[in-house]
Amino acid sequence: MTIKEFIKKRKYLVWYVKDVTRLSDEAIVEAVLNYGNWDDVQKMIKILGIKKTARIFRIQSRHQRCNYRPEVKNYFALYFKRYAA
Repeated sequence: MTIKEFIKKRKYLVWYVKDVTRLSDEAIVEAVLNYGNWDDVQKMIKILGIKKTARIFRIQSRHQRCNYRPEVKNYFALYFKRYAA
């Protein structure tokens, strides 16, 4: 399964997008971490790999203005520090 097929089955995570196949990996990671459940997160990590997912998250969360909710940003910063170091 590709990341595009994964997000196609979970349109409820990106309800604001008409064509989910045009989403970037970065947008998919952000949507899944913010709005997905634990199973969604684990499946996404299995597809992308934990290192790539962590790299995308770290780049996005470093920006002054990022779209992660504070509790999500904190949790996954700790999670990826532990499991993707």
